[in-house]
Order: sequence, then structure tokens, then C-alpha cells
Amino acid sequence: MTQQTDEKNSREQEDFPMSRARELVKDLFRPNPFIYWVDFLFSAILGWSTFALALMAPVFSSRQIFFVTLSCLSLYRAVLFIHEIVHFKKNTFKIFRWTWNILCGFPLMLPIFLYQSVHFDHHKQNFYGTEKDGEYFPFALKGRRWIIIHVLFSFLVPIIFLARFSVLTPLSLINKKLRFFLMARMSALVIDLDYQRPESSWKNAEDWKIQEFLACIFAWAFLGAVLTEIIPVMALILWYCVEALIFMVNSIRTLGAHRYQNPKEDAMSYPSQMLDSVNIPGNRWTTPLWAPVGLRFHATHHLFPDLPYHALEEAHRRLILDQGENSLYGQTVCAGLLPTLNQLWKQAAN
Repeated sequence: MTQQTDEKNSREQEDFPMSRARELVKDLFRPNPFIYWVDFLFSAILGWSTFALALMAPVFSSRQIFFVTLSCLSLYRAVLFIHEIVHFKKNTFKIFRWTWNILCGFPLMLPIFLYQSVHFDHHKQNFYGTEKDGEYFPFALKGRRWIIIHVLFSFLVPIIFLARFSVLTPLSLINKKLRFFLMARMSALVIDLDYQRPESSWKNAEDWKIQEFLACIFAWAFLGAVLTEIIPVMALILWYCVEALIFMVNSIRTLGAHRYQNPKEDAMSYPSQMLDSVNIPGNRWTTPLWAPVGLRFHATHHLFPDLPYHALEEAHRRLILDQGENSLYGQTVCAGLLPTLNQLWKQAAN
């Protein structure tokens, strides 16, 4: 199995002109801070403003449903800037990182450390698609029930992380076994439920403790304000609804991001990782609603992880223009999310 995989990877490496591709996009790697700040702040402010409007609207009214939907889509876009943050070079965008944590990470119980190093491992050539990759699960090989579980689990995530930071975090300070369990099994945004975060990725991360402490403080303040009726209990209900919807939409997007055909036993070459990933260019106005911040060009991102999200569309355009729609790179393009999900669903049945 390993020998066959190595031979396949070698052939694909020869077929894909990596140096040529990098030459085509070499001028696109510089991130534009203005785009990041305007896009993120607009999304976050719109998300929390519509959340407040939903809180003030009559319960189950069409107005409340509209504001909840708008809040979900806006905060979803703001939240997914975490994907860009973990790709930032060290000691860059420091204020942006903490602003993201304040506006999204702490209020939604999703501080950045939950994604740090975990996503970096997802891009390591020897880790991608293997048991060391928590962001990968072979849905196409495991059966349809795991696809259903993946989506339904989204509705538990907000409760799990709220309990993790409000209750388990302080308790873990006096119980070493609980502390180890918390960091190894409840400190990573992943899709593989068996994933255990390696101790080397969190043992000496002092700034993670600060993020964890602040998320805990926010959870106490929020729950305390609800219990003392400073804010209505509806705020907690809407918080859960918005976050659960965010995770549900993201779980569906995640299913369309890869082909999930690697059994997690063998490493894959970069071209193989690209082919196992999916580009869904779609419509530039509607597709970003469910695949924001450049994630509709997921295969392009795996080819060049350091490209800023605002450059991915142009990179994709250049690669298709240079190599053609029938090229190895062109095979990453799918017509839309539904055809991609349908293909995964059919493969999982077999």
C-alpha cells in the first residue's frame, strides 16, 4: 500500500509544474492589512448588531428570524478569519489577533489557541490526511453515518465549549488528570473525534493560558448576567442558536472542502493533497456566504497555504488560464457545493 502510494505521489509530482505555478503567483503573497481590517470589522460589527436586534425582536417573529440569519452569516465570516490568523507569520498582525479574540474568540468560546498548530499540522506534507491530522476524516471510506454524525455534532459544540471554559477550565487547575484531558481532547477545532492533541503543541504555550483565562472570565460574566437577570435568558438562547448555526454551516462547508479518500495510513504529496481538496469558485457574491474568506478556493489554498485570502481568486484565475481546465489543477474544480456533497455521499455508500 505504501509503495503504491509513493509511486502515485511521484507521478503526480512530475505531472504538476509546481515551480511554474509558484512563479505565476509570486507577487500575490503580501497580505493587505486594510482589506483584513475593513472586512473583519464590518462582519463582526454587523454580526453583533443584528444579534442585538434579534434579541429585541418578538420571539419567533419573521423579524427575529431575519436578524438571526444575518447575524449568523456575518459572524460566520468574522469567525473564519481565524483560518487566516493561524497562517500569519509570527509576530505580525498582533493587534488584529487580539481584536479577533475580543470580538469573536472570547464571546463565542473559540479563542485562537484552539486552532493554532492544529491547522498547521493539516498543511504538513507528512501529516495531511493521516492520523496526525485532526482536520481530516475519511468520510468517503467510513460510510454515510459519519457524515450525518459530523453535521449533527455541530449542535453540541457550543454547549461543549461553554462548559469547557466556564466549568472545566477552573476545575482543571486543581486536577492534573482533568487538565491533561482538557488540553489533549478538548482544546482543538477538529473534525476527527478520536484526535488527541499532542502535548508538545501546548505544554509551553503560556499565551494560551491567558486566552483560556479570558474566555473563562467572559463565560462567567455572561452566565452571571443571565442568572441575575441583568440580560434576558433569551440572550443565551440566541447565543446558542447563532453559534450552532455557524458550526452547522461550517460542517457542511467542510464536507465540500476535501474528497476525504485517504485512509489516514499514508502521507500524500502536495499535488495529491491538492487533488484531494476542492475548488468551488461558484458565484463571487453568493458562494462566499457559505465559504467566506477565500475558502471556496480550498485546493488553491492547500497548494499555497501562505497566500492571503484576498489573493486566492486571482491565483486560481492565473493557474486555470496557464494550465487549462483539463489540467491536473483543473481537476480540483467542482461545479458547486451540492454536486460535491452528492459525490461524497455516493462514495460513502460504497
